[in-house]
Amino acid sequence: MTVSPCRNNFFAKHKDLYQFLLSVQKNCLNSDCKQIVSISLNIDWVAPLVVLDQLTQANEINFYFENKGKEEAIAAIDAVAKLQVDGQERFIQAEDFIKSCLKNIINFGNTNQPFAGSHFFCYFSFFDQNSQVNYPFPSATIFLPRWQIAVKNQHCVLVNNIIVNARVDVQKIIQNLQNKLKFLDSLEYYSPKLDYFPTKFRKKPVTNSAQFKRSVISALEKIKSSHLSKIVLADALDVKSNNHFNLFKSLNNLRQIHPNCYVFSTSNGKGQNFIGASPERLISIHSQQLITDALAGSAPRGKTPAEDAANANRLLNSEKERHEHLLVIDFITQRLSQLGLLPQLLAPRLRQLSNIQHLWTPISAIVPANVHPLKIVSQLHPTPAVAGAARDVACAEIRRYESFERGLYAAPLGWIDSEGNCEFIVGIRSALIDGDRARLYAGAGIVAGSDPEKEFAEVQLKLQALLKALV
Repeated sequence: MTVSPCRNNFFAKHKDLYQFLLSVQKNCLNSDCKQIVSISLNIDWVAPLVVLDQLTQANEINFYFENKGKEEAIAAIDAVAKLQVDGQERFIQAEDFIKSCLKNIINFGNTNQPFAGSHFFCYFSFFDQNSQVNYPFPSATIFLPRWQIAVKNQHCVLVNNIIVNARVDVQKIIQNLQNKLKFLDSLEYYSPKLDYFPTKFRKKPVTNSAQFKRSVISALEKIKSSHLSKIVLADALDVKSNNHFNLFKSLNNLRQIHPNCYVFSTSNGKGQNFIGASPERLISIHSQQLITDALAGSAPRGKTPAEDAANANRLLNSEKERHEHLLVIDFITQRLSQLGLLPQLLAPRLRQLSNIQHLWTPISAIVPANVHPLKIVSQLHPTPAVAGAARDVACAEIRRYESFERGLYAAPLGWIDSEGNCEFIVGIRSALIDGDRARLYAGAGIVAGSDPEKEFAEVQLKLQALLKALV
């Protein structure tokens, strides 16, 4: 095949890649197989959120994940390998799927740089089986993206995962990569209008305050009779806009309003998105060092520094809030110990967000090589911070009290790389978006001493903060 003159420079620059792909293709021909090639390239800096907005297609699944405090963000677009399952074995099936894919992946490029190489993106629902058959996401989705753009500080990496077999057109692969790089170059000066304009809703969003408070009162009776010591009750707020919600602008608002949270978005490739700004990390593993968060017990931020400090002091000294927090600490340490890990508690502190503050105790541990990250995710989800204690009893009661499907709300979302590094968050402070409709979720932990009015106010505080970001 002859290479056209306009492509000579690109092919010359990436001659090693071209030869590498030819060798993989030859091996596939000889072995009658197919392989996944993961190509990692350094590129000029471009915002992954802009790439998500400009590159993704409506019929493609995608994933966006940003931690502004750590100056990192990642966008994953389309899938070359995907697993969607329901049921109790979902975490085991997800682990097996990732391991199977990794056996068939060959890397090209420098995989020692941040976010290089193959990454698997995962999102799970709260329950292992959704009770509503029309809920738009299965209880587990794991995929290896076709395109991945990630930034860490000022470092930017493009990863292209492709399937190579005996019949693939290697020159076409190179041409597609060239076209994509040109497109990304064109985004360098892309500056969309990001002014914040509140959405005009067709009617003022309201929640059923009476129903939620009744649920809290009933739950307190069960706690009093010792059936359980804590339950997390969520509320949902349905809104309808005059126009379709703008995913790009909503995510940008979330990252501006909640710079200390994890901003995330998933798409099912069928028009629905699940987005949010979560303050809660489930697990982070880097070089076998695990960090997880015990995050429970909350109070509003004050309007003045004095009021803020008074609220923080009441939170730190509240027997009710500390009890709720200790339930989460005990659960996490016990669950990690059951996996053979040795959890270490870091100093407790406050996690102060724009509109709310939480009691926060980071917990660390070393992860043995034989313990897969999804085993830990499976062991921890759901924590008492989003379910309750005892967990099985609380989950059964949640099904009874809540009239809506939790779905991805309060469930694990994140990524895993080929070395076992990962980051998973808990999908709270979140919304399911479908065109001009959105369902917002927020919850509150109910323990002995909880006040129905205060718990409802806490949920409303969380919902309103999320509502402000939707455009």
